Amino acid sequence: MAIILVVDDEVGIRELLSEILIDEGYDVRLAENATAARQIRNDLRPDLVLLDIWMPDTDGISLLKEWHAAGHLNMPVVMMSGHGTIDTAVEATRFGAFDFLEKPIALQKLLSTVQKALKHDKPPARPALTLESFTRSAFVKEFKRRLEQASAKSPALLIKGANGGMAEICARTLQLPRAPWLDLSEVSSALTQDMLEKITGGILFVPNLAVLGKMQQMNLAFAMDRLEKLNLQLVAATVVSLTTLADAGWDSKLLSRIGEVWVAMPSLAGHGDELPEIAGLLLTNFVERGEVPLRRFSTAALNTLRSLPWKRQPDSSWSDLYVLVRNLALTSLDEEISADDVLRVMPQDGGERSEMQSLLPLFDQPLREARDAFEKLYFEHHLRLEGGNMTKLAERSGLERTHLYRKLKQLDVKLGKRGEE
Repeated sequence: MAIILVVDDEVGIRELLSEILIDEGYDVRLAENATAARQIRNDLRPDLVLLDIWMPDTDGISLLKEWHAAGHLNMPVVMMSGHGTIDTAVEATRFGAFDFLEKPIALQKLLSTVQKALKHDKPPARPALTLESFTRSAFVKEFKRRLEQASAKSPALLIKGANGGMAEICARTLQLPRAPWLDLSEVSSALTQDMLEKITGGILFVPNLAVLGKMQQMNLAFAMDRLEKLNLQLVAATVVSLTTLADAGWDSKLLSRIGEVWVAMPSLAGHGDELPEIAGLLLTNFVERGEVPLRRFSTAALNTLRSLPWKRQPDSSWSDLYVLVRNLALTSLDEEISADDVLRVMPQDGGERSEMQSLLPLFDQPLREARDAFEKLYFEHHLRLEGGNMTKLAERSGLERTHLYRKLKQLDVKLGKRGEE
């Protein structure tokens, strides 16, 4: 039985369409706004979405664009509007809409469109996941602007602090629509002029410099000499220093050229509250690419991800998160990933384990002493999580800053340099 999601802010229209479609044997789910639509789409993966254009929180076109940018259009979407225009219909189609229905919707037109959409076995090509999908996070938006600004002025760009899939997300962000793409790490033979000419105007991608062999290093040098002439953009990534690569035998002149313009992945330290959304986007991307079984995060799992000490290895934390989410999806026994799954997969250092173990003796203390000891652990934990940022600590704890300083002094919580400023 096909699942159809109806998204419309007018309850009368939702109920009418629901009754018609249920009578036709469809499993119908209803959403009154974009927020509810996102949740149902992520949880149920409907076979078809009927999406109203004019809604109060996020309009239908914006939601369609969001799904398009995130690679979430693995189902046909039919737009609906009582104020439709040709321009609106064209824009919706450009961003992946299957069809456009004008209100009031005739019964036969509705059923005919639904049947055609469900028989459409070739959904719109799923665009690659890019940083555009992460723009609810201000620090990712800032990084995206730096990435685009640097690439606009340099044909060769090095990304530090990421490799593999996370590096590809960055590189795909710079790829123009329908522009060619070549992963240099997959070319094992000698690169030729003809091969480069076939991808003129496209992206040359190196997901991890450290794994390139001698032939591939020579291919990289060959390609760099021809970037500007062929209007090619090279995007290379590494989580190790160029000095380490030089020690491994790389040509120093080639490394100097690669490292002339670089951007570093932003640290995840202090951004714990944004990790659930980032992890959710990564998981959805894995599911829709068919790399992992259907999985979703439980609320407890997302809260556990939020509290993990990502600043422990800031230079590789993005790739760590990417690998962690994929591993969770592949090894979780249930469709819903639990907090226990996260703790099982995420390696914890001795400091974390000792911090958790230190809670056990509190149960043997009088209430007042136990409360003070817990409060000290609480503030020390979140002070580390927020990178010593007192403003964020105050927001998280719900305490006014003056009272917070007094409380930390009372509990003998040591502040770092940033906290003392």
